[in-house]
Amino acid sequence: MADLVTDYRLLIAEVYELAGLSRRISEREAAENGTTVARWHILSVVSEEPLTVPAIGRRLGLVRQAVQRVADDLVEAGQLRVEPNPAHRRSMLYAITPEGVRVLERLWAASEPRRLDTLAGSGVTAEDLRHARTTLRHLIDALTH
Repeated sequence: MADLVTDYRLLIAEVYELAGLSRRISEREAAENGTTVARWHILSVVSEEPLTVPAIGRRLGLVRQAVQRVADDLVEAGQLRVEPNPAHRRSMLYAITPEGVRVLERLWAASEPRRLDTLAGSGVTAEDLRHARTTLRHLIDALTH
């Protein structure tokens, strides 16, 4: 059992390192495309479904106040819209707008060649990535229950 805990700790260290490297690369790519990585990440998260600010923060590992500030900026820029939340009157949902989708698709298109080169050089397959994602999702689900 001690090996399982050690392997978990080592996995988490790798996840943090990967997240940090990925964030630095994304910061550079976002700046090259006239935005910030915070805006990019929030647009990406809400592209799946409308979410509350606290839910966005949990997904990105950010404090609510930081997410709220960027979400407000994205609403002002017409890239997000605020919707009523039937589950909670005071915690509104943030949804991506068509303009937000255009910005996000532009960012993804600009970053795709570098990502493809990185993945090709890594030897990682799509199946490897799906398995890793499933493993991480199981751990996230276990930690949130």
